[in-house]
Amino acid sequence: MNIIDEDQQTALAAAIPLLSRASVLVIGDLMLDRYVYGSVNRVSPEAPVPILTVAREIAMPGGAGNVVRNLTSLEAAAAFVSVVGDDQAGSDLTALIGGQPNVEPWLLVQGSRTTTVKTRYIAQGQHLIRADREEIMPLPEKLADRLLRIATDAMAATSVTILSDYRKGVLDGALAGKLIATAKSLGRIVIVDPKGTHYDRYAGADIITPNRRELAEATGMPVDTEADLVLAAQFLLHEHQFGAVLVTRSEDGMSLITPHLIRHYPAEAAEVFDVSGAGDTVVAVLAAAIAANIDLPLAARLANIAGGIVVGKVGTAVARQSDLLAALTSTAGALRKVVPLAAAAEAAERWRQRGWRVGFTNGCFDLLHPGHTHLLEQARSSCDRLIVGMNSDASVRRLKGNSRPITTEAARAAVLASIASVDLVVVFDEDTPLNALRAIKPDLLVKGADYTHDQVVGARDVESWGGKILLAELLPGHSTTATVARLRG
Repeated sequence: MNIIDEDQQTALAAAIPLLSRASVLVIGDLMLDRYVYGSVNRVSPEAPVPILTVAREIAMPGGAGNVVRNLTSLEAAAAFVSVVGDDQAGSDLTALIGGQPNVEPWLLVQGSRTTTVKTRYIAQGQHLIRADREEIMPLPEKLADRLLRIATDAMAATSVTILSDYRKGVLDGALAGKLIATAKSLGRIVIVDPKGTHYDRYAGADIITPNRRELAEATGMPVDTEADLVLAAQFLLHEHQFGAVLVTRSEDGMSLITPHLIRHYPAEAAEVFDVSGAGDTVVAVLAAAIAANIDLPLAARLANIAGGIVVGKVGTAVARQSDLLAALTSTAGALRKVVPLAAAAEAAERWRQRGWRVGFTNGCFDLLHPGHTHLLEQARSSCDRLIVGMNSDASVRRLKGNSRPITTEAARAAVLASIASVDLVVVFDEDTPLNALRAIKPDLLVKGADYTHDQVVGARDVESWGGKILLAELLPGHSTTATVARLRG
């Protein structure tokens, strides 16, 4: 087992900001991932099946689209070439991909194609069923030639090419081999996330990233031990002239095998919640790191850490630079509670899927006093997890004047994070927490009893998705404004 020593930790931390310099081309099968969340309280009288009362639905790009999501979450630039059908799902995916930052999309439309849609139905944190709509078909020759021409142009503007093969037809036939040959002729590195058993289709790729099961199927060899796994990987290296094989091994971590190097990386996940899309995250981080001129062993280590992050999240999740840094940092645990809004929204969704009630309250929290802690304790006692929104310094100045805040947002956030009743802290720069509320979608919104229901910002939004409003009891005699006045007097 490899333990991250201080020098490795320093090297990894220094490498993470470099990921934003990366420019990566992704080619592969695009699909639409739908998540339908709700609750089950009774069985249907028509058949012995549960009735799902739908609360909300989420749609996001899956397959190769999830690789692109991970690249943009790392602040890397991505070009994306794929094919969708002339249907509603294809239109939805075009809009979703087009809305991603730093993406140049080339989504070709095939009129006879059915866009792949995977719909997952989830209740009380349990996956009830998955319904797939798809039609697996290779591309017509003319469309494949057009894709190759577009990909060739995109390769000239990027340094690493990912082939994300989900066996839905985009990379079937000779196209994968032609793309690899073209990339090699242009001096571009090719990383393949493979499917199936015929790896001769990917011959000459620089790196291939099968999971343990896929490695066993492709070679027909045992992979039960690390020694077995190395022999199987070395067989692929020799048989298909791959530059490296990076094997993902789920709870056992990852293994990197090249003709001159063998490295085994232990699993980094503290808790496995959902393995969906973890392979996409691994290949995205690996590609971004290599595109940023980070050497392969360090890139593989970063990819391993990222994989450990996303399996602790909900659905086809992503790993951000802040997630990677948080996983490496030795900072006190309290400061890890201070997170970006996107991370708080992901945490809230993860908690809800476990059946936990998520609460939210907000304020400036300048010169924290017993009145604040009394409100926070009431809020936490009414929910299972509490997220606190805190006004930034600029927001406080706009609301309370240039003499405030007394303490900086970093100090205020650190103090809030140290309170046991607070689970996460999000700093927002707007005058109100409305954007944060809409992203987090709390089940409970808590404000002090000096507000009326109509005065609570976001009350209607929270109630629209079934949440409740709590006006918490105030502890008399405590006010930051009064304290500041007394100090100045």
